[in-house]
Amino acid sequence: MASSDPEKTVATDFPTHSPSLGPDDISPATASHIDDNYELYKNGKDVEFDPAEEKRVLRKIDFRIIPILFVTYMLQYLDKNSINFSSVYGLQKGTHLKGQDYSWLGSIFYFGYLFFQFPSGYLLQKLPIGKFLSYATIAWGIILITTPACHNFGGIATNRFLLGALEATVNPGFVLLMSMWYTAAEQPLRLEIYYSTNGIATMFGGLIGYAVGHITSGLQKWMYVFIIFGSISIAWGIISLLVLPDLPSTAKFLTPEERTIAVNRVSKNKQGVKNRHFQKYQAWQTAKDPKTWILFIIAVGAQVPNSALTSFTSIIIDSFGFSTLGSQYLQIPGGAVQFLALIFGGWVCTRWPKNTRCATMVFANCVCIIGAGLLVGLPSHNKWGRLVALWLCYFQGLGFSLSLTMVSSNVAGYTKKQLTGAVLFTGYCVGNIIGPQTFIAKEAPGYHSAYIAMLVGYSVKLLMVIVLYIYMYRVNKSRDAEHASQGELSEEEEREAIEKGMLDQTEVDNKGFRYIL
Repeated sequence: MASSDPEKTVATDFPTHSPSLGPDDISPATASHIDDNYELYKNGKDVEFDPAEEKRVLRKIDFRIIPILFVTYMLQYLDKNSINFSSVYGLQKGTHLKGQDYSWLGSIFYFGYLFFQFPSGYLLQKLPIGKFLSYATIAWGIILITTPACHNFGGIATNRFLLGALEATVNPGFVLLMSMWYTAAEQPLRLEIYYSTNGIATMFGGLIGYAVGHITSGLQKWMYVFIIFGSISIAWGIISLLVLPDLPSTAKFLTPEERTIAVNRVSKNKQGVKNRHFQKYQAWQTAKDPKTWILFIIAVGAQVPNSALTSFTSIIIDSFGFSTLGSQYLQIPGGAVQFLALIFGGWVCTRWPKNTRCATMVFANCVCIIGAGLLVGLPSHNKWGRLVALWLCYFQGLGFSLSLTMVSSNVAGYTKKQLTGAVLFTGYCVGNIIGPQTFIAKEAPGYHSAYIAMLVGYSVKLLMVIVLYIYMYRVNKSRDAEHASQGELSEEEEREAIEKGMLDQTEVDNKGFRYIL
């Protein structure tokens, strides 16, 4: 006899076994695993919404979500790189740093980031995501504003560790927000819009650093950088707490009908929206999925060179033979390169959404390889050539940011999505821990080992992007071959695949899922 509960009837209509996996790896696909937004989805799944109305809802979502992500992401970039802007204004002297101490400050931030990666992923799943991210922003602003009180390596190292632990919420949280609010086709441009603030922050931070250089009284100059950035972060965290929603189904800025539209738009990703139930089988599947470890290696390869573009930029430009103030404002063109590359890449992947993401990543990595190769090969007296080579390396943001869309668009099952993101950002931490150590103090100002490490990192990343593309392409072709209608799902199969996504099945279990290449 059929259950009188319509929710359970829907939930048990689908198979709970996948032929490619063992019995412990299979999604239970029962009513107890439904999405937090399932009721709205169920009420609207058979309703035909006006496309004009859907566009209007998308605009409302954009105006509420994107500005918060944009400013928060810019602040976290400025805040974690504040030691870069303060390094030429006496930070080392003021905190009594010696030898490799400054390099270790770049690494210690990412030890904190690494330590809190998996706990933050778990909390992002269990807690209201908007409030959690907002409180984290306020907390890291408080940590930052206390940095001038540090007067030795132990103090500032502890400060940087705590800052990294708090900022560990941002990247994984934003990847999850992308998948909660936007369709797969809409994600690249919007992700690049907020990620492009890395470039804006580089320009803005260079201007702030230049302005701080003209302060002639009061505190030591390096202290002002932390006070300014920390104060702004606290204020913005309070604003975020007031306006960033937790779920489409509870968003107060949308009407009840608009919430239904918002949920049903995203359900077409076949990934669900948000699910608070931690699934052990998904954790095991994450560990066995080749994509997980390919993305891990991509992240390591991308972030080993990252320290050259963050903590050491001022020092590198200064080593080329430019003045102290020049080392600040000459970061601005690099930020502009990064900003324009990110926006253009996001537009390309949105304009041609099917098979451009990996190709765009390959292009960006090739530009970075050229830049790193020039840093290795150009003579030390060619300071302008080396500066342009450094600016070319700012294409790296485009390649890495698009790897984040591989999580938001190509991983289903909420536990698996947050764990895959945590593994990717563990690689991010590993790369950023290694990177600063390639800047060996005794090699200054040449830093030849660091430039070789940059070249190797970009090359490894390029290889793994190609491997990832081949893997996903082969899976898509295999699944297409199982369907008779020229590789396309029938309307009934499409609806079933969407339903399985709302029941928290993974992309491995859900045979109607296709990777976006």
